[in-house]
Amino acid sequence: MASCAGAAPASAATPTVESMVVGRAKVLAPVAQVRAAAANVKVGGRTCKVGAATPLAVLAAVRRTGGPAFALRDYGTCSKRTADAGGLFVRRIGSEANKGQDGWVYKVDGRNGTTPAADPSGAFGTSRLLRTGQRVLWFWCDMGTTGCQRTLRVDAPRTVSSSGALTVRVQGLDDRGKATPVAGAAVTAGTASATTTADGTATLAGPWSGTITVEAAKAGLVPSFPEEVLAG
Repeated sequence: MASCAGAAPASAATPTVESMVVGRAKVLAPVAQVRAAAANVKVGGRTCKVGAATPLAVLAAVRRTGGPAFALRDYGTCSKRTADAGGLFVRRIGSEANKGQDGWVYKVDGRNGTTPAADPSGAFGTSRLLRTGQRVLWFWCDMGTTGCQRTLRVDAPRTVSSSGALTVRVQGLDDRGKATPVAGAAVTAGTASATTTADGTATLAGPWSGTITVEAAKAGLVPSFPEEVLAG
């Protein structure tokens, strides 16, 4: 979906990122912390090297930890050099293969990448590779007239009183990361649940204890990464 860009520095650190893989109708690999290390991948009977700190390195790390298998197509000349991996294209994850304009894409911190997943120039062609603490989402894109379906994000406070109400906001991010409030999203926080109103907010009742995991989902949209809220 994107053209190759200029080369990044010859070596890259190995960051630890938060990853998730979401298919057409379900999560294929739940949220996990993975090390985006350099990896060898199979392409048409050949072994090719993928550079560290790239979205494809993240997908390979998810696979190493028990995540779904994936298949690639090479539109370039991949080799044992990471600099040659810019033409690699993810055509299938698990049993779900690209079809027409629909298929697999990735986001970094809520924005669709603009380069192929192993491009040495980084996800946005700026020579900035992935950094520790970033979020990398691989998801099945149902392509529409304005791009992929939106991906959900939960904005939640860091803390909540043990007996207080917990109010969160759910927004949908487009391909560029622009956020819009989402009504009708199902929000869960521990054993509590609520549905967002027109402004994207939902209020959940306690009591609360420990660390609470808050998530949001809505049919037709990509579920959110979980957020943690500390009760005290």
